[in-house]
Amino acid sequence: MKAKIAINLTNIIDRVDPRLFGSFIEHLGRAVYGGIYEPDHKTSDDMGFRQDVLELVKQLNVSVVRYPGGNFVSGYNWEDGIGDRSRRPRKLELAWNSIETNEIGIDEFQEWAKRADTEVMMTVNLGTRGADEARNLVEYCNLKTDTYYANLRKQNGFEEPFNIKLWCLGNEMDGDWQIGYKKPLEYARLACETAKLMKLTDPTIELVACGSSGPLMPTFGEWERTVLRECYDHVDYISLHSYYGNPNQNTSEYLAASIDMDNFIKDTVQICDEIKAEKGSEKNIMLSFDEWNIWFHSKEQDKQIDRWQIAPPLLEDIYNVEDALVVGTLLITLLKNCDRVKVACLAQLVNVIAPIMTETGGRAWVQTIFYPFLHCSLRGRGLALQTQCDCDTYDTPTKSDVPYVESIAVYNDQDDTITLFAVNRSLENECKLELSGFDSHSMLSHTVLTGNDLKLCNTADAPNAVIPYNADTPMILPPHSWNMLIFSKS
Repeated sequence: MKAKIAINLTNIIDRVDPRLFGSFIEHLGRAVYGGIYEPDHKTSDDMGFRQDVLELVKQLNVSVVRYPGGNFVSGYNWEDGIGDRSRRPRKLELAWNSIETNEIGIDEFQEWAKRADTEVMMTVNLGTRGADEARNLVEYCNLKTDTYYANLRKQNGFEEPFNIKLWCLGNEMDGDWQIGYKKPLEYARLACETAKLMKLTDPTIELVACGSSGPLMPTFGEWERTVLRECYDHVDYISLHSYYGNPNQNTSEYLAASIDMDNFIKDTVQICDEIKAEKGSEKNIMLSFDEWNIWFHSKEQDKQIDRWQIAPPLLEDIYNVEDALVVGTLLITLLKNCDRVKVACLAQLVNVIAPIMTETGGRAWVQTIFYPFLHCSLRGRGLALQTQCDCDTYDTPTKSDVPYVESIAVYNDQDDTITLFAVNRSLENECKLELSGFDSHSMLSHTVLTGNDLKLCNTADAPNAVIPYNADTPMILPPHSWNMLIFSKS
């Protein structure tokens, strides 16, 4: 099998926003307690953060981390997680049927973010709370004024503001599973008035309005139009959330999941531009795909978890080779749409549907999906290029003409290199690449991630069962493989 890939160095999609390589930590399961934070662990630092986990997060070069939720945030009082820890309340956490100790809150998390070399993307509670609590949180985090909430932060030991610039106006408010679920106009009015107060408090922040929680939501389209008609002048982004899986064990179908992501993005862009034209605005609403990942492995085992535990092992998907290939195609899709998708968050970062896993009191290791994200985060920053791929296609029960090879190229104008990311979806056949459009560059390296067993996983006992390797035959994509090819100036 052959794939002819033409890369046009002058046909630029857009410069990739570094925030495309964001992630997410929610107060859910062992993401915080036993994940990033474990004060009794042998690697823990002065604040109780696991340094073995921090090092893995820093390897990923995560640009921004969404916090503290997620469904959790819709029942959360941010004031519970600040100040003297001995006085913080222990509360029922109704989104995930757990107990929240509030040992970690924004005071601690913003410090963790600094130590992880990342930024915070803060979500406000528009489920059980509203505009007043949101503007107070902005003041607490960002202002130096001699006023109540700014002074409260100083009294809590933080003289300088946290300077959080990216904020989400609630979470998945279109979902009837959400605490404080809203109808489209209910949410739209609340989000608009909250946005106005937050930007009056700090005009430098950027705001993300809730879009649909997935393309199959019954209100998709109506929701976005209603929200944008109310909020257009006061927000900068609208969110998209979508998770993918292979519950029917049809690998060929599963490997085509990125087509669904691409359609979701393009449909949302069309709606944004429709409202732009309706309003006669000159501003484009950009997209924040702030929850995306594979999520299906753990759903049955989660039904067995008892209620009202502290940090129960929820959503602990164990990822295999085929999951890594799908994540690779999803990353390629985000890069292909980087002219409108400016923020994206792999959900989540540690233990909960995550690239990084830990044992409480023990080891940390990386899952298969760690590697495509790592490669794109390190080599996918620059100018995304139009990439035309001519290859064979296949059909699935729900899709036709799925290309066997999914690819995107990124030009790094700092070191004059071109990186080609490619997934070979074929389960049996290798693919020979024929490249054109950049004769001035020669191959520097070709990295491959694959495995004879598509169900092979990394574990604490076998952390290197699936790892990338240098291609034995460059320019040949092995069957069912993730590939990163780097070309430097000749």
